[in-house]
Amino acid sequence: MQNNPRRRSNCPISFSLDILGDSWSLLIIRDIIFAGKKTFGEFIASDEGIARNILTNRLSRLEAMGLITKNPHLGDKRKDLYELTEAGLDLIPVLLELSAWGAKLEPETAEAAAWLDEVQMDRNSLIQQIRNTVKQGGSVFT
Repeated sequence: MQNNPRRRSNCPISFSLDILGDSWSLLIIRDIIFAGKKTFGEFIASDEGIARNILTNRLSRLEAMGLITKNPHLGDKRKDLYELTEAGLDLIPVLLELSAWGAKLEPETAEAAAWLDEVQMDRNSLIQQIRNTVKQGGSVFT
């Protein structure tokens, strides 16, 4: 990690929440992994309706923490591309488990039963497949 937040304790869960515990950071990472979003405009268009100033702050923070990189868009110099680092890719299992947990608690969520079954059946293989797809610039659902 490039920029350690002020720690409340030495507990690893507390440390993780200091980085990712706000309402938006994991949703930004979710959008990169599952929806293939890479630009500010794509993130701002997400259903949750993040404010521009909050998005700017969270992208900067995720970059400072070493979870995403920001690079100029080769096709449009007015845009930047945000991509996950290795540390960001390491969050794939966390997001899969959060997805399964949320769907278990609230069956009315948008997660398809087949997708959740796949997460449970061969978790390690699925994690590696998603990791490789995202590293190559792809996403899970697009």
